Amino acid sequence: MGDHGPAKGFGRWLFTTNHKDIGSMYLWFSFAMFLMGGVFALVIRAELFQPGLQLVEPEFFNQMTTMHGLVMVFGAVMPAFVGLANWLIPMMVGAPDMALPRMNNWSFWILPFAFTLLASTLFMEGGGPNFGWTFYAPLSTTYAPPSVTYFIFAVHIMGASSIMGSINIIATILNMRAPGMTLMKMPLFVWTWLITAYLLIAVMPVLAGCVTMMLMDIHFGTSFFSAAGGGDPVLFQHVFWFFGHPEVYIMILPAFGIASAIIPTFARKPLFGYASMVYATASIAFLSFIVWAHHMFTVGMPIAGELFFMYATMLIAVPTGVKVFNWVTTMFRGSMTFETPMLFAIAFVILFTIGGFSGLMLSIAPADFQYHDTYFVVAHFHYVLVPGAIFSIFAAVYYWLPKWCGNMYDERLGKAHFWLSFVGLNVTFFPMHFVGLAGMPRRIPDYALQFADFNQIASMGAFLFGFSQVFFLFIVIKTIRGGQKATDEVWDNPEGLEWTVASPAPYHTFTTPPAIK
Repeated sequence: MGDHGPAKGFGRWLFTTNHKDIGSMYLWFSFAMFLMGGVFALVIRAELFQPGLQLVEPEFFNQMTTMHGLVMVFGAVMPAFVGLANWLIPMMVGAPDMALPRMNNWSFWILPFAFTLLASTLFMEGGGPNFGWTFYAPLSTTYAPPSVTYFIFAVHIMGASSIMGSINIIATILNMRAPGMTLMKMPLFVWTWLITAYLLIAVMPVLAGCVTMMLMDIHFGTSFFSAAGGGDPVLFQHVFWFFGHPEVYIMILPAFGIASAIIPTFARKPLFGYASMVYATASIAFLSFIVWAHHMFTVGMPIAGELFFMYATMLIAVPTGVKVFNWVTTMFRGSMTFETPMLFAIAFVILFTIGGFSGLMLSIAPADFQYHDTYFVVAHFHYVLVPGAIFSIFAAVYYWLPKWCGNMYDERLGKAHFWLSFVGLNVTFFPMHFVGLAGMPRRIPDYALQFADFNQIASMGAFLFGFSQVFFLFIVIKTIRGGQKATDEVWDNPEGLEWTVASPAPYHTFTTPPAIK
């Protein structure tokens, strides 16, 4: 609503300060970006379907790997979590809206411009960014296409959006909780986002500084990252990964909060170890700042540095393991049912754990010398991010969509989407462990003959996974347009089952805590 009564049509969305509208726009935008990033990934997998160069030029292949990573990280996963935060946090803490509604509108509406700018680089002279989503200098400064300047501007805009969104979330959580809701009574999704928002505010300026130094090297004759002028390419990696490693936790912590909301509901038990989950989340956030150089074991750091980063990285497995055990213990002897959100949540726990184990392997410095820049690393971070971030977003949509639109989704279609995605994901990424351990390098459009079979399997899995998401779009639109009406307590007693287990009713995130008299 504007100052002069409610706006109509498109104006309603352009000027809205309503947290639900803005949350919905974030979610639709992120889904559009998810499909765009998915198309880039399918170009990569189509090229790798067999050895040799068939579909695209190597230069364009590199642009696809770069754009796929950037769009998925900054365009799909992060805005989706911010959209969920906008929708859910005010209701979970009993606030009427976000603390800074105008800024909320602004932080969303600069994103479409940022990604239009980023995508437009593909059509510029010399093509789009071709240096990988990590944009290592001097490749991204000395040898980059002219479009890199526009890429830098787009990154700045995304960062500004993230910082504003984070300030808004922190202000809302700390200042607008209902009377009686202490910090240790907040739902875990709120906790994970509070911690994530602090991480974003800490690292986004580092990314901004990083791309600003790139800009100076390209246009203003500085040599931050050029050895020829007395600079250091390894400095770029330190600055980038000091942002980049907390960033990967920014993409997973809200997922932990979602799993902690869904699993207790369908196990019909309260979450096991609430306080330990809060402390584990905070520990992960803290440790994420002191492990960045595990991405850089091969740059020639001193042995003491290798040892420090190796042990610090292994240490992150401890609070992460606490979380996994808490989720499993929550499910243990619960009256479980397996609706679609629960299927995605369980798949999240199992597959994210596989990704965690391969991460533990990569944390071993001497072993990492062998794994580095192979497909094993690609398998590792996709097992963390696809079942971790993407599956948890799917779970959240199926879980809260009935509350958002008042209609129940079709359970059979939801389960079909789950199994198609689950099979597609594993067929795509599991073989990558094998080709990686056998020595297949990342980001290369051609490969040796012995890798052909597994690459063919992975490509078929990728197309299955990709087209399953169009099916997901159909399910969501079908649900919004109509269907069985959702009850007030959507998940209180799914499928009309009778419970004989004496367990407390699940905590419902949509009941505003009563004000204390």
